Amino acid sequence: MEPDSVAVGFVQWKGGSYGSAGRHWTIGIALLPEWRGRGIGWHAQAMLCDYLFDHTTAQRIEAGTHPENIAERKALEKAGFQLEGVFRAAEFRAGQWRDGYMYSRLRTDPAPLPD
Repeated sequence: MEPDSVAVGFVQWKGGSYGSAGRHWTIGIALLPEWRGRGIGWHAQAMLCDYLFDHTTAQRIEAGTHPENIAERKALEKAGFQLEGVFRAAEFRAGQWRDGYMYSRLRTDPAPLPD
């Protein structure tokens, strides 16, 4: 069993807005490679959403990833996010333009089910 005080990665969030419609949060996560695939990521993202919805008035939380990042896509969906769309050719990386996927979770969406 691992001690509770081990750092396995981090989450981050930043605010944004779409005109006068209100503020939203964009979140991100990074886990150390040896901690991936253990269900930590989706739990961390779900807990961060709960915290932001409990302590701010934001109606919307966004997260983006790449189409080929299947593990992150599954983690976001398990954390209650829904795929909204594709940002075509949104990032130039490794010598080519790559698409991005945008996910969101609204305050009114159902909370994810615990494991």
